[in-house]
Amino acid sequence: MSLQPIARQSIPDEIFAQLAGQVLSGDRTPGETLPSERTLSEALGVSRAAVREALGRLDRARLIQVRQGESTVVRDFRAEAGFDVLPLLLVHGGDVDRDTLASVIEARAVIGPQVAALAAARVTDDARLRLRAAVDELAAEPDPLRRMWQALGFWEIIVEGAESIAFRLLFNTLRQVYIPALDVLVNVMAAEVGDIAHYRSLAEAIAAGDQDDARGIAQQLLALGSAAFAELTAQLEGPR
Repeated sequence: MSLQPIARQSIPDEIFAQLAGQVLSGDRTPGETLPSERTLSEALGVSRAAVREALGRLDRARLIQVRQGESTVVRDFRAEAGFDVLPLLLVHGGDVDRDTLASVIEARAVIGPQVAALAAARVTDDARLRLRAAVDELAAEPDPLRRMWQALGFWEIIVEGAESIAFRLLFNTLRQVYIPALDVLVNVMAAEVGDIAHYRSLAEAIAAGDQDDARGIAQQLLALGSAAFAELTAQLEGPR
């Protein structure tokens, strides 16, 4: 487990990514002591100020614990980190992590129907207009990748309409995870984002203020993507 020199000086993002990757992959284990700032700066070929900034970010992400005047230790991120670590888990190492992506698909299937019900309970005239317009745009878009972006926009309107800061922040994080995987998911999600009837039904249920219908239709819509992803995962894993 060696550290790779950074090609340019004062690049905290690169230092952060390298150390975060080691923590998230398990190369650095909970309770392990990190090298000193001086040692890290020499190994990475960067300034101590850059190392200090990167360590501060790792500390705020609860991947490590910086103890002033003492050693810096690796935290158990599964027990201590927050939701904002999810995007790092998805792409660390340069590849999309299938298990992390599966957890995101599961989370949206659970959260989405509840957000839709809240949006129905708090619907405004503006939200009605925007949802219906979003469905029309989705129906008119032939490109699968652009349609996925528009589907994200449709859900953003729903999340805004739910007027819940907790769900809004969760959506922001899930979107950060989802976007890097769009190219991977474009074929998998084709059945979901192409089912305009479900999107239109969901928009109308929310517009009518029908919480039960909104919840049920959202569940049906998101289940299409969940089923397609589960099928892909089964194919990749092969027979057991």
